[in-house]
Amino acid sequence: MHITPAASTKPDYAMLVRQVDSILEGERDLTANAAQFSAFIYDTIAELNWAGFYLTRPAKKGNGQELLVGPFQGKVACARIPFGRGVCGAAAAEQRTMLVADVHAFPGHIACDSASNAEIVIPLMKDGVVLGVFDIDSPTMNRFSEEDQAGLEALVHAFMAATDFI
Repeated sequence: MHITPAASTKPDYAMLVRQVDSILEGERDLTANAAQFSAFIYDTIAELNWAGFYLTRPAKKGNGQELLVGPFQGKVACARIPFGRGVCGAAAAEQRTMLVADVHAFPGHIACDSASNAEIVIPLMKDGVVLGVFDIDSPTMNRFSEEDQAGLEALVHAFMAATDFI
């Protein structure tokens, strides 16, 4: 679990959006922005043990798409996740944010880190296409609220506006 003096379980999301805008200003590269964004979230939001990206790629085996791990902060993660599998795959397949209070009760949960108990996954959408997901895990049950969801979605929106996916 990562906690810094500046980290908060009740962050000022409007202020964090302004900070993200400033951090990403002038840079549009996906890798650079995703790395910066992951580090920023991991350092400013308390009670996290993973924060990062999975990016959409053609499935390595068979047809369809899967999520490939991208820039992140935290322990080693699952490398590939099929669309529809686990919390990340469900968010990608359903094209909606997944807020999960207890990952162990989520059907098909993938335990990349046994210390994770709660999770929020936000799809990265552009023109109706899922480009990936932003995933945050916490060792604390019921860690994320609807307020967190709205704030994190605003942060992801700021990331998307500042980033090229080509």
